[in-house]
Formats: sequence, C-alpha cells, structure tokens
Amino acid sequence: MVATDKVFAGSIPEIYDHFLVPLIFEPYAADLAGRVALAQPRDVLETAAGTGVLTRALASRLAPSTRLVATDLNQPMLDQAARRQAAGRTEWKQADALALPFGDGGFDVVACQFGVMFFPDKVQGYKEARRVLRPGGRFLFNVWDRIEENDFAHVVTEALAGVFPDDPPRFMARTPHGHHDVGRIRQDLKSAGFADISVDAVDATSKAASARHAAVAFCQGTPLRNEIEARDASRLEEATNQAAAALAQRFGAAAIEGRIRALVITAAR
Repeated sequence: MVATDKVFAGSIPEIYDHFLVPLIFEPYAADLAGRVALAQPRDVLETAAGTGVLTRALASRLAPSTRLVATDLNQPMLDQAARRQAAGRTEWKQADALALPFGDGGFDVVACQFGVMFFPDKVQGYKEARRVLRPGGRFLFNVWDRIEENDFAHVVTEALAGVFPDDPPRFMARTPHGHHDVGRIRQDLKSAGFADISVDAVDATSKAASARHAAVAFCQGTPLRNEIEARDASRLEEATNQAAAALAQRFGAAAIEGRIRALVITAAR
C-alpha cells in the first residue's frame, strides 16, 4: 500500500457515498449487520466506518439500547456519514484503527466493513480490535476477494492500464483486492491472539444505472483518483471515459450488472 491509498478527501467522500456505496457496499453492509445483530451486543465499535453504510445498517438492526460507536481515520468521511444519519443514535469519533482511543474490554463486537485492507500493519490492527473486546467478544469484518472475481473493479483497472501504459494505476488490485489470502488472514488473526476463526465467501451482484455511473464511482470516488491525478490531473475525465467505454463494451451502456465477491471473517476473543 502507498500513502495515497488511505486518503479520502476533497470531493471523494461525496462521490464515494453517492456512486460507490450503492454499487458494491450495500449488500455486504446488510449481511455484516445481520451477523452482528445475532450476537445481541450491548456495545459495538465500528472501525474504518467510511461514509457510514455499515453504520446505518447496524443502527437499523441493533436494539435501541445498544451503544454504537463509529470511527474512521479520515474525518471528511465521518462528516459525510454524519450528514446521512439522524443525530443521536451513533457516536462518531475520528480514530486510527491501529491505535484506538478506548480502554480495554469495552465492547462486545468490533465490526469493520472493507477496512482492514487499508491497515498498514494488519496484526496491529487486529490486536487493537482484540484489546477493546470483552472476553468472548467477536471481531467481524469483510474483505474483497481477488479482483478477477469482482467484475467492475477488474475491467476499470485493465482500462486504466491502457490510458497509462508506462505506469498503470494499481490501487484497486493493490489495496481493496490485495488482502484475500485466507491462510494469511487466519495466521495474522492468530498472531493477534484470536481463536475460533471462520471465513465465508459471499457472492452478490453489483448493479449500476449506466457504465458511466460505475466508472465515476471507481475513478473519482476512491483513492484511485489520487493515482490518476498524480500521473496527470488533466486526464481524470479521459481516464473516466475510457473506463466507462470498457465497461459498456463488456456489460452494455445502461443498467449494467456484474459479479462481486467478498470474504466475511468472524474471530473470537
């Protein structure tokens, strides 16, 4: 991972929330929230909450008495999340998942939706999750499977390799889809002290109103934008158009659908 992979700023949070969240995140937020709710927790901590798609799903599924704390490294993402959710149910706090500002053993569940891939030190992030859990608590998170199992991300990445052939942007393959080795995930969790680890592959369908919609989501609503602009900021629109053309060629121009696959991991303290 490079430094810009963690930067969600400027117009990225709003575009991310408007385009990317319904495109790929909502079905997995519903899945993860359902798993958390089954534990009937008293206190839930969410790390890497982003613009709050899982937070909203949790708020709708958890008992009114459940304390819900949502954190993210990027304050602009939390600001966007807070604008989307009614005040009062969720505590919002800017925090680094590798150095959580909470005491030991304060939560029954720690949940993280597609965030651990961005941890520069996975084991440390897992250790922090375990530290703030009560005995018997659960750490639930999901990660994307390899990019070839996620149609839109794969097509966009290949299209951008044609726009910048000498130095193709690799954010999608490197970070969001770069942490799918189940053996490595299990070993890192064990190194952090977790036991009773389970992994489920969950398939879903990604739907976009148009190829252009999906291209904007990836090229302008993720840190992939930072990579494009680092190469040539004046070519962001060209890169988006090329991605849209590649998606349209593969899936059609309107009302497109593609495969998505994630891994859902549960680990016991």
